[in-house]
Amino acid sequence: MKRSLGPDTLAYPTPVFIVGSYDREGRPNIMAVAWGGLCSSKPPSIAVSMREATYTHGNIVHSQAFTVNIPSAGQAKQADYTGIYSGRKVDKFAATGLTPVKSDLVNAPYIAEFPLVLECRLSHTFNLGLHTQFVGEIMDVKADEAILDADGTISVEKLEPIIFAPGKGAYYRVGAFLGQAFSIGKQV
Repeated sequence: MKRSLGPDTLAYPTPVFIVGSYDREGRPNIMAVAWGGLCSSKPPSIAVSMREATYTHGNIVHSQAFTVNIPSAGQAKQADYTGIYSGRKVDKFAATGLTPVKSDLVNAPYIAEFPLVLECRLSHTFNLGLHTQFVGEIMDVKADEAILDADGTISVEKLEPIIFAPGKGAYYRVGAFLGQAFSIGKQV
C-alpha cells in the first residue's frame, strides 16, 4: 500500500546541474540548479528552472545564453557551494577554485574542471509560478576524454554524475549498470 505524501517536489532522480552565465558587466557566475532536464530531441534542448530572485535568472535574461555543467561525485562540495551563496556577493569561481572558460558558441562561461558541459542558446522562457523555466537549445556538448568509452560515447561509470534527493536534502552518486535500454524490456 502506498502512503500519500501530498503535493511536493519529490521526483527522483533529480540532476545536479551547475548553470553558468555572465552578468551585465561580463563577470562569470555559476549556480546549482536541481530543477531541470532534457526536454527536446530536435532541436536538442535542456530546461532549467530557477526563482526570479536569483542572480543567474537576470544573467540569463540579459545574455540569452547559459551553460549546464555536470559535476562528478568528487566535485560535490564545489557544486553544493554554488547553490549556497549568491553571485551578487561572492565570486564563486574564485571561492571554489574552479576555472571559467568562455564559450566560443554562446555568451556564457563553462567550468573547465567539470567533465561534461552543454552550451545553450536561450530559446524559450516560461513563468511557472515561483520559478521561471529557461529552455536552451544545446549548441554543443563538450566532454573530457577521460569520461569517454572507446567508441566515443559518455561512460556513466567514468562520469560519476551526482543526483540531489529533494526529500532528504542530500547528494548521491549514480548507481550501477542495470541493462541496455530498449532491450531489457523485451524480456518481459
